[in-house]
Amino acid sequence: MSDLTFAAYLRERRIRLDPEAFGIVSGRRRTSGLRREEVAQRAAISTTWYSWLEQGRGGPPSVAVVERLARAMKFTEAEREHLYLLGLGHPPQARGVSATAVAPRQQLILDAMETCPALIRTATWDVVAWNPASAVVMTDWGSVPECERNMLRQIFLNPYSRVLNRDWEKIARFVVSVFRGDLARTGSGDREQPFIETMCRESGEFERLWSDAAVAGLEDGQKRLHHPIVGDLTLDYSSFAVDGRPDLVMLVHTPAMPDDAERIRRLLAGSRS
Repeated sequence: MSDLTFAAYLRERRIRLDPEAFGIVSGRRRTSGLRREEVAQRAAISTTWYSWLEQGRGGPPSVAVVERLARAMKFTEAEREHLYLLGLGHPPQARGVSATAVAPRQQLILDAMETCPALIRTATWDVVAWNPASAVVMTDWGSVPECERNMLRQIFLNPYSRVLNRDWEKIARFVVSVFRGDLARTGSGDREQPFIETMCRESGEFERLWSDAAVAGLEDGQKRLHHPIVGDLTLDYSSFAVDGRPDLVMLVHTPAMPDDAERIRRLLAGSRS
């Protein structure tokens, strides 16, 4: 399916739909699937406009039209995302859930990684879930006001970040370039412009790095920390997509050596006592 155009994908999915699943008595139909006018009616658009979309005419569709079509044809989440990518060039924004609505099973996964600091962040780097290891090693997000639970704000505006990250300049440059890439991937650059302007006003270093216009992806890497209680820590980090939530990323830090894991255990034990 990945080689189909938006127009071809619409037609291919339409002719495979079962009319009875939409409450339509099949009877004798000369063609399989739903008719164009049936899809158009369900999507609240004109039959002419829908026909043009299947023919690749009339220019690109709007977000609203793509969403109506996905609902009208009862697309799965994967099919809906594919339709967005073909029609608009970016995945849909999360719908029907707030940024903080992380599924319980996702929190359980975080908590199961006892000595691996892990968190879930949005495309704009707001932290929406974390585990105890992340709290004791990096930032106790639970003690941070919700409006400040943003990794960029903590890196650039919290002095503790410069104490903790031994390669602060390298980390800061990297996260800004990944942030820019995330905005492009999710199509949220215009919506986040006020946040970017605020960051530029409050941090000259963020403004300097943002002006470089560098773009990067969040690949695997290694981070060197200096914790004020247990000293040096070396962590390998990896990022993972969150199934069904294209707006979320799980970031996991794994102790590079057994000694690093033991230091994290000591921090966890101290936080429980």
